[in-house]
Amino acid sequence: MSDRTHVAVLDHAVARHALAELRAEDTGPARFALRARQVALLVAAEAMRDLPTRPVDVRTPLETMRGETLAAPAPVIVPILRAGLGMVDAVRTLVPEAAVGHVGLERDHDTLEPREYYVKMPDRISQRVCLVVDPMLATGGSAAVTLDVLKRRGATDLRFLCLVAAPEGVERLRAAHPDVRVWAGALDRELNDAGYILPGLGDAGDRLFGTIVSEGLSPE
Repeated sequence: MSDRTHVAVLDHAVARHALAELRAEDTGPARFALRARQVALLVAAEAMRDLPTRPVDVRTPLETMRGETLAAPAPVIVPILRAGLGMVDAVRTLVPEAAVGHVGLERDHDTLEPREYYVKMPDRISQRVCLVVDPMLATGGSAAVTLDVLKRRGATDLRFLCLVAAPEGVERLRAAHPDVRVWAGALDRELNDAGYILPGLGDAGDRLFGTIVSEGLSPE
């Protein structure tokens, strides 16, 4: 990973290969989902490098040794609905013991800011590492609100994982949640006037689930 202040950007040949296909406009939902899982797996491996562990005695076929196992309680993966669901399986591949919470957000018609409409979390949230996952970190609005939701419920060790981030989203999270680090597959150039990441990869939710409509994309 290469550090850019608040964000750690993946530096991996396989990730660059997968991101190239993710970005291509003619990549269909099945291939998009596959490539998204690959990048998510690599990002998650870096974000969980320092998860807390505890010592354990392991009997090998030859002798007993001292190993390590993840400390309880297991981490919780928190996808921001709905696009974040596309990253959950990849993270659980690495930590099948992880619990999965959910945060659903909708846009407030008056303020135009995201607000929660559904939250479901496991117990002992204050003792768990919380891995918030969403393919895109664009304006940072949804991410910031989700982190607010989790902190109100007692979460203290929060990490944000995405496939592609915009500098504007990273800066918003740095300002709103300076204690939360971002791990990204790529840090793109900028947002356009409509809030889309450039060069980006389009609307991750629509591309994952095959729901692109002729009216165009809507930013995550």
